[in-house]
Amino acid sequence: MTPSDEKLIQRIDSYLEDMFIGADPVLDANLANSRAAGLPPINVAANQGKFLHLLMRIAGAKHVLEIGTLGGYSTTWLARALPPGGRLISLEFSPEHAAVARQNLKAAGLEGVVDVRVGAAADSLQAMIGAGEGPFDFVFIDADKPGYVRYLELALQMSRPGTVIVGDNIVRNGAVLEENPESAMVRGIQAFNAAVARHPRLDSVGLALYKNTIDGMSISLVK
Repeated sequence: MTPSDEKLIQRIDSYLEDMFIGADPVLDANLANSRAAGLPPINVAANQGKFLHLLMRIAGAKHVLEIGTLGGYSTTWLARALPPGGRLISLEFSPEHAAVARQNLKAAGLEGVVDVRVGAAADSLQAMIGAGEGPFDFVFIDADKPGYVRYLELALQMSRPGTVIVGDNIVRNGAVLEENPESAMVRGIQAFNAAVARHPRLDSVGLALYKNTIDGMSISLVK
């Protein structure tokens, strides 16, 4: 991809964000607060957030599970799509990140509908299964990549036919094409892509997306 190609794609992305999303003071403040707290800038893009928001509304999702909270940017997009009485549980490994997310969600008026839980995601998911939580209508996986397959397996235990499962960062700027990648993150995504593509309980598709680098999302429907 040439520099001119990259500039064109960036212009297109900005055009689409301006056209379909526009300014949002709450989400802008979320990103500013996350930057000020030193969180890494790895949140979903605005177009991706709106995409998740619409997917949730199309699915009629009322009970939602997010694996990977960061500063609560994607959490805000998801929680805003909940109908009255809806509930979102978001799992975050870092207490510091969770504290920032809770502040951002409170500022967005969403603290009453979002439960941010701190700890290793696999442990939290196992505890939820043991407590009989679920089924969830919508699951968004955007956490440590080596854990994706395990998170999928555990999330499926709290899913039902019709549950939508979305996995983020499935392209890694093309690194998933490598035959023997050194990166554990890339290997984790390769394993996850194979799992969702071949899983007998899932009907899935992968979409390439562009925002600074080429990445993508998988969308799966539980049969």
